[in-house]
Amino acid sequence: MPQTDRLYYSQPTIRWFEARVVRSEARGDQTAVWLDRTAFYPTSGGQPHDLGTLGGAPVHEVQEDEAGGVVHLVGAPAPAAGVTVHGDIDWGRRVDHMQQHTGQHLLSAVLEHLFHARTVSFHLGTESSTIDLDRELTPAQLARGEDEANQAIWRNVPVLIRYATEDEARAMPLRKESARTGTLRLIEIEGIDLSACGGTHVASTGALGQLVLASWERFKGGQRLEFLCGARALTRARLHRETVAGAVRLLSVLPTELPPAIERLQSELKEQRRALSTAQLELAAYEAVALADAAEPWLFGRVVLRVVDGDAVRLKALASAIAGRPGLFAVLVSSATPSLVVAARSTGLDRSCHELIAALASRFGGRGGGRPDFAQCGGLQAPADEILACARERLAEPDAPRPGVR
Repeated sequence: MPQTDRLYYSQPTIRWFEARVVRSEARGDQTAVWLDRTAFYPTSGGQPHDLGTLGGAPVHEVQEDEAGGVVHLVGAPAPAAGVTVHGDIDWGRRVDHMQQHTGQHLLSAVLEHLFHARTVSFHLGTESSTIDLDRELTPAQLARGEDEANQAIWRNVPVLIRYATEDEARAMPLRKESARTGTLRLIEIEGIDLSACGGTHVASTGALGQLVLASWERFKGGQRLEFLCGARALTRARLHRETVAGAVRLLSVLPTELPPAIERLQSELKEQRRALSTAQLELAAYEAVALADAAEPWLFGRVVLRVVDGDAVRLKALASAIAGRPGLFAVLVSSATPSLVVAARSTGLDRSCHELIAALASRFGGRGGGRPDFAQCGGLQAPADEILACARERLAEPDAPRPGVR
């Protein structure tokens, strides 16, 4: 089967076209369709595929096959082999991809020219795109690169499509050497960049609108940059505007005062947490007295077996306070499920908290650990009363409980 004539190579702004169906075959609930010519871009080179319709059928995916053809995966009604069909490109998606891909060429060229930072990979996502650099740049350098890229956008520099043989390309100042053979398709941002590329691009940089660096992070010894062009940049700006406006309303401050206001709230929250922790410890000491006074007599001392409404901090504080009195062994289980169990013993008792907790975890699941005098376990999949009943059985045994024993 002859290779598909790829119209998007020379006419990236084409929105619709006519083509003959060369082959058609069922693939599950979709149909794979090959055409003699197509304007649908297949997933390739970091750029996602186009969407649209083919003969009225929705195009769900476009791929390259092993023979160098382009296969369109379409829904019903799928066109049959031999017929001529009309193809319509989802123009909003195509423009978005052209903006991001051209923006990548521009940003990569600017950062390499200014700071010798080479782009080693590119990913065009659904909401933002990223490039990975071989070195890390400072925020000031990134801001300068962002400014330089936008200056080129506002100059509305032409973006040209050229073709060259391998030998001709070797003599050209390509930003990156191409691994392809035969005739190469080159994308030139006039006076800024020249790269071998099979993707779709805008006709001039002005169509990018603007280029914004949204974030950056260290990545594999270099740096990953997230960037947005065109409508994506506008969408992100609106999101940030709404977020800032919401924060300003809630905190009753000016936008420039948000960072110190948030720092102040964080400081106040830390202080409140410290005060709450102190209050919980004081309250636990009072509650521990009542629980200890109601402890059950046992062979080796007295035992507190209770279901407690509270989180891990509350259970640990109560258990520690109870164990601070002589002759007591406390087993506290949270009322919420999955359950948390905390065990603590007074100095001088020989029953192991760790071994009891291990036995409970073995029976009811969960993970935990600790010491002979204090241990805990979370994630037990059983009602609190059932866990306490099991603990009571273990503690009633003549010998100390052993992990895994039932």
